[in-house]
Amino acid sequence: MQRFEKWTEIYVQLKKSDQEHVLEPNDLEKLALAAYLTGRDTESYRILERAHQRYLDREKTEKAVRCAFWLGLIMMNAGQAARGSGWMARGERLLSDLHNQDCAEKGLLLIPRALGALSAGHGDKAQKIFESAVSAGEQFRNADLIALGRLGLGQAMIQQGEITRGIKLLDETMITIETEEVFPLVNGIVYCAVIETCRKVWDLERAQEWTSALARWCDAQPDIVPFRGECLVRRAEIFQFHGEWHKALEETRDACDILTRQPGAPSAGKAYYRQAELHRLVGNFEKAEECYYEAAKRGRNPQPGLALLRLAQGQKDAAEIAIRNTLQETKDPRRRAELLPVMVKIMIAVKQTEDALDAARELCGIARDFNVPYLLAMCAHCLGSVFHAKGDVRPALEQLQKALKFWNTLNLPYESACTRELKGLVYMELNDKDNSEMELMAAKWVFEQLKAVPDLERANRLLKRERNPETHGLSLRELQVLRLVASGKTNKAVAGKLFISERTVDRHVSNIFNKLGVSSRVEATAFAFTNQILDNDL
Repeated sequence: MQRFEKWTEIYVQLKKSDQEHVLEPNDLEKLALAAYLTGRDTESYRILERAHQRYLDREKTEKAVRCAFWLGLIMMNAGQAARGSGWMARGERLLSDLHNQDCAEKGLLLIPRALGALSAGHGDKAQKIFESAVSAGEQFRNADLIALGRLGLGQAMIQQGEITRGIKLLDETMITIETEEVFPLVNGIVYCAVIETCRKVWDLERAQEWTSALARWCDAQPDIVPFRGECLVRRAEIFQFHGEWHKALEETRDACDILTRQPGAPSAGKAYYRQAELHRLVGNFEKAEECYYEAAKRGRNPQPGLALLRLAQGQKDAAEIAIRNTLQETKDPRRRAELLPVMVKIMIAVKQTEDALDAARELCGIARDFNVPYLLAMCAHCLGSVFHAKGDVRPALEQLQKALKFWNTLNLPYESACTRELKGLVYMELNDKDNSEMELMAAKWVFEQLKAVPDLERANRLLKRERNPETHGLSLRELQVLRLVASGKTNKAVAGKLFISERTVDRHVSNIFNKLGVSSRVEATAFAFTNQILDNDL
C-alpha cells in the first residue's frame, strides 16, 4: 500500500541529526530522498553521494550500487546526462566486482540500457531487456524493479504497435504502485510516464483517470515538488478539453512557475505550450506567441499550435510552410496524428483541398490503428470538413454527424461546437435555413461560454444577428452534467467523467433541478428531451 510521509518534517529532523552525529547510510538515503522531494536537488545529490560512499566503506556493495542507480536516474531526468551516465557506469563497475553473485541491483542497472534502446526506437531490443529486469524483480521480490520493468515493457510494446497489450501492462503497473510499497520516486516516475504514454496514443479517458490518481498522490503530500508540475500540465489539458479554460490557464501558470524553478525540467516546455494554446483559443495572440517561443526555448516544438496562430493572424503562407515542414520532419504516427488535423484545416484555408484530403485519409488510417474515440472523431470531423470544401455536402453531413456523436460521448464542448459550426455551413449549402441557424447558434453559444473570441466572431459573422439557443438558463457545465445524467450515469460516474468532485456534481444537479423546475433525474431527463435542450445522440 502507498504510504504518505511529511517530507519537510523528515528533512528537518534528519538534517538536524546529521549535524549532531554521524548518520547511518540508510538514514542518509532517506535524508537525500526528503531533500529531493522538497525541491533541494543539489543538496540531495551530495547527501546520496555520501550514502553511497558510506555503504562502500562498510562493504555493502549492492546498496552502494542502488545509490549510484538513483543518482544516475535523477540526474538524467534533470538534464545532466553526462553525470548521470557516469554514476550508472560506476554502478556497473561495482557490480562487476561481485562476479557471478546475483542481486536485484543488477536488474536495476538494466533499466537505463533498456531506456536507451527505447529512446533510439529499438522497441524489440528494449522489450527483451525490460523482460529481464522484470524477471530479476520477481526473483528478488523487488517491487521497485518490477514496477519500472513493467512500465518500460508496456512502453516498448506500444512502440512496436502492440497498443492493447502495452496499455494493459501499464494498467497493471499502476495497480502495483497503488497496492504495494515502492520507493516514492518510482511512484512519481510511473504516474507521469503512464499518463504521458496514454496521451501519446490518444487514450484521453485513461490519461484522465490516471491524472486524477496522480493529483491525489500529490495532494496527499503537499510538500512534494517533483512531479507536481507535470501533474498540473496534465490537469490543465483535461480542464481545457472539458471547457474549463480559466482553470486550465491557472494550472499552466502554476506549472510554469514550479517547473522553471527546476533547472532542466523537461515539462516546462509542455507547460508553456499548453498556456500558449489557451491564449490562442481566447484570442490573446500576442501572449500566445510569447508562450510558444518560451516552449521552444525549453525543448517543446511549438507546432502545430504556432501554425494555427499564424492562420488566425491571417498569415496563411507562413502557416502552410510551417505545417508542411513539420510534417515532412515527423515520422512517428502518434505525433503525426496531432499534426494532420491542422494540416487539413490549413490546406482548406489555402484552397489545397486534395492535399487536405490526403492528410485526412492518412489520419483515418492512424485512427483505425489506434482505435480510440478521440482520433476516430477527429478523422470524421476532418473528412467532413474536406467534403464540405469540395462541395460534397451529403457525405460531409454524414461524417460530421459521426464526429459529433463521439465528441458528445467524450464531453468535449469546443470540438463539438466546431463540428456543429461546420454542420451549419453544410445545411446552408443545402438551403436548410432552420437547421443551419440552429447548428450555428448552438456553436456560437458554446464559443460564448468558453470566451473563444476568434471563433465567436466568426460565428457572429455567419449568423449576422444576435440570438442564443434556448438553454433554460443552464450553464455549459450544467449542460454537460445534464447530458451525463440523462444517459443514466450516477453522480460519482459524472464526477469521474468531468474531472470534478462528487460534491460539485451534487451542486450542479441541484441547480439543474431548480432552473428546470423539476425534482428528479427522470423529470430532468424528460424535460431535456421534450424541450430539445440536448442533442438526440446521447
